[in-house]
Parts: sequence; structure tokens; C-alpha cells
Amino acid sequence: MRKSITLAVAISITCLYSGWVVAQQPTHDQMVGRAIEFLRTQQNDDGTYLKSAGPGVTALVTTGILRHGRSPDDPVVARSLKYLESLRQPSGGIHRPESLYRNYETCLAIMCFVEANQDGRYNELLDGAEKFVKSIQSGATDGVTLADPAYGGAGYGKHKRPDLSNTTFLIDALEALGNDAESEAVQRALVFVSRCQNLESADNQTPFAAKVRDGGFYYTPAAGGTSQAGETANGGLRSYGSMTYAGLKSMIFAGVDAGDSRVKAATEWIRRHYDLSENPGMQDNGLFYYYHTFAKALHAVGLDELVDDEGRSHNWRNELNQELARRQRDDGSWINENERWLEGNPELVTGYVLLALSYTQPTD
Repeated sequence: MRKSITLAVAISITCLYSGWVVAQQPTHDQMVGRAIEFLRTQQNDDGTYLKSAGPGVTALVTTGILRHGRSPDDPVVARSLKYLESLRQPSGGIHRPESLYRNYETCLAIMCFVEANQDGRYNELLDGAEKFVKSIQSGATDGVTLADPAYGGAGYGKHKRPDLSNTTFLIDALEALGNDAESEAVQRALVFVSRCQNLESADNQTPFAAKVRDGGFYYTPAAGGTSQAGETANGGLRSYGSMTYAGLKSMIFAGVDAGDSRVKAATEWIRRHYDLSENPGMQDNGLFYYYHTFAKALHAVGLDELVDDEGRSHNWRNELNQELARRQRDDGSWINENERWLEGNPELVTGYVLLALSYTQPTD
């Protein structure tokens, strides 16, 4: 009898303690609210966030805030939109004058203004920005031919070659503007995206396609090829998480269906490397960029549950919410201890998380 009472007390204490722990984990809406409040306190008087890094951070953060129901007329949002609008160039681009990041900055601004364009107030601005990003795409007006591995891509002017990250921003922006799989710009971009995959096929005859053959994606096949995850012994370019999710998402937006060998191979790579503790293949490099791309890609594919290669089923939305809740700091922000790619900056990282959370309303 005494043992039964003792056991019952122990179970009660455990249940109470467990309930206390659960109660301390913020809900999805609480995470969002705390994040937006943090960003409000970090905004500069001119509407910018991390102004030294250029307007891309401000556009990304503002898009994240808008995607959680804030109005374009909310003072915090309106200040940022006014700043971004001031960067409109005669070409239609939305970037700093003489910027080396014209595609990146304009594509992020496009996605921001699309979110804010509830009453059509930015129609003219968006029309000009769309024409601009299409005009600077490799192969559109610069004479780059289909045989060139740079064809269809977008990149930083600093490096003078396209990459998958910039190209997926381009596809995201075009998709937000209503471009579908019939768009010439989207189809050009799909050529480049397909060539970033470690999969030899009719769509990919680059020298790298047959060297790894794991179905994942890397940074770029152009200008001799680069993977941020490094090379294999035979000169192959290693696949990694953020680019594989970016590649998969881009193919879906470009109209490639689930039965296509490219989508199948990318999905298999994801099943084999499902992980929320790190950016697969890159450890904590670009971790929060990865979280955003992970969420947007799986939402685009339409998956609620993902089964890994060991047969375990993952409700990825709930698991990502839990991981992000664990990582949120007391002031409502997130930060990566690895500062590479500006992820030591809490404004940028918190913007990435708000975008990720826009796809992770919890499910049962």
C-alpha cells in the first residue's frame, strides 16, 4: 500500500512538472509577437534594419512582419516601405545606386511590396521591378547561350556569375508576382536550377552531374563550379541542406511535378538527411537561412508529414516550431553563434525565423 501511494505521488509530481515545462514553452503566436516586438525596438528612425548591410535585410524583415498580419499602414511597416520605395531606380530596380547586389536587393523588395500591395498601391513599382530582374537574368539580354552553365541563373555582380541562392530568390519573386511555369524567365531559371543538382539527366549534362549522384543540390555549376560544402575527392561538388531545399522549392514553383526524376531525387536526399539541429552538410553555417528555406520548400511541396530513411514520421511544422522555441532568446530574437553570412546579426536572423514561422502554424 505504501509503495502504491509513493508511486502515485511520484507520478503526480512528474505530471505537474511536465505541465509546468510545457506551459513555459511559448506558443507559435507568442514567438511571433515577441519577435516583432524585438524588431520594433531595433528599427532605425528611417525604417531600416542593419542599414550597413544594404536594403535586403530591411525588405526581408518587413516581409516577415507583413506575413504575420501586420498592415502596410502599421507605423513600423510603413517606415520600412517608405525607405525601400526611396531606392527605386530609373531602371525599375529597387536597390542602392551602384549596388553589386541588384538582383538580391530587388527580389527581396519585390516580395515585400507584393505582401504590402493589398490595395494595388504598388502596382506600377512592381511592374518596373519585374521587368528589371528579368532583364538582368543570365541569358535574357546578355548573349549567354543555353550551352553556358550560367544560363538562366541570377547572381551577385561582385562575383560575376550566377548561383542557386540568388536564382531561387529570383524564382520566389517571379512566383509572388504571378509568373507561372509558362513564364520564359521561370523556364530559363529552371535550366540553371537543374544544373545545380547532383543528378545526371537530360536536364543536366554538366561535368559535375555524375560525380556525386546523390540528388542533392550545391551552390553553382558556373565559373568552374562551387559548393559551400566543398568538393569530393573526384572533383564533385558536395550537396547540402539549404541549397537542396532551395532547389526543390524552385522546381515546384517552375511547374516540375512530383513524378519527375529531379523532384524524386531531391526528396530522397531530404529523407536521408532530415535534420533540424544543423544545416545538413554545413553544420551551423547558414542555419537560419536553412530553416526558412526548409519550411518554404516543404510547404510548397504540400507535405504535412515527412518520413525519413529510417521510417520515422516527422510532423515538420511542429518539430520546427519546437526547435525555434528552444532557440528564441529572452528578448524575442534569434541569433546564430556562427556569424557567417551575417547570421551573427539578430535582426536578419529574426527576419528569417518570422518567414519560417509563416509556414508553421501548428497541426495536431
